[in-house]
Amino acid sequence: MVRLPLTPDELERGRRLGALLRQARGDRPMLDTALAAGISPETLRKIETGRVATPAFSTIAAIAGILDLSLDHVWAEIQQAEIQQAEIQSGQSTPTAAVGVDRLAS
Repeated sequence: MVRLPLTPDELERGRRLGALLRQARGDRPMLDTALAAGISPETLRKIETGRVATPAFSTIAAIAGILDLSLDHVWAEIQQAEIQQAEIQSGQSTPTAAVGVDRLAS
């Protein structure tokens, strides 16, 4: 089976997901977080830096669980950032610093 190359949108979504998870991890050690989620620290690092743009659902679910993030929240943040990016590209909105993955709901 040949895997198709990821689209620029998929790569950007991976970067946003990684940034969201990194921000949610905060000061927690990467090693502790990764081991608690049942993944390697290298896998977590690659996800957080966007090098793994399409991680498995079970991996994201495990990481989100350790970070006390609901999957609904993760999806909402990623979708909101996509909507805002599309609006910016179409000229319907202006970018602000307080939106997207820089904002986590409590």
